[in-house]
Amino acid sequence: MKKLSIVLTWLVTLLIPVVLVMGAVRIVLNQWYLDFEYRTPGFPEEPYGFTLQDRLTYSRIALDYLLNDAGIEFLGDLRFPEGVQVPEPSCSYMDDCTFMYNQRELKHMVDVKVVLQTLLKVWVWVLVIVVLLGVWAWRGGWLSEYLRGISRGGLLTLILIAAIIALVLTAFGVFFVAFHNVFFEEGTWLFFYSDTLIRLFPERFWRDTFLTVGGLAVLMALIVWWGARKISPPSL
Repeated sequence: MKKLSIVLTWLVTLLIPVVLVMGAVRIVLNQWYLDFEYRTPGFPEEPYGFTLQDRLTYSRIALDYLLNDAGIEFLGDLRFPEGVQVPEPSCSYMDDCTFMYNQRELKHMVDVKVVLQTLLKVWVWVLVIVVLLGVWAWRGGWLSEYLRGISRGGLLTLILIAAIIALVLTAFGVFFVAFHNVFFEEGTWLFFYSDTLIRLFPERFWRDTFLTVGGLAVLMALIVWWGARKISPPSL
């Protein structure tokens, strides 16, 4: 049992970054973040006519789509108000320029939804596993080893996130391309500046989002690292 508990504590160590990072992602996937981000000082204005209220309205609909069970028609049926249409050059790729999203954008949003909802399901299962291992550790008499694994996981998260934040701050373009190439087919996530997705979510939005997720993950990692050490025997 001793060898098994050691293996399981290292498993906990490796799972904690998943729990914390995806937990931070889930916190950000809420309307409060949109309300906050679009109002941050220096956030770029939309050159094709979206007002702040437009961005808030349409970005919330996009967020709802990513989290609900609706099909792509949830976005595909959206049209601009009467008298407004998609600006060039995006309009040249559409049969009806009154629709808010073109086919390239809709395909990408389907891909994003699949990836995001898969990751959220994995997060829930990982969280359940960590909790169940905690119960097993408590009943099996290896709780101190389990807490050691939790503490190491918090420290590992701090190291990983520190590296990512440094990359975002110094070479965001490189990081952004690499991130997308991991999860999406090459080239399917590139759009015109006049496309609705870029008008709603410019590069500044994503840079701030990665930093916000990283900051929340660091905060939670510090709490986990400190908390596990605090309630554990001095030998931890």
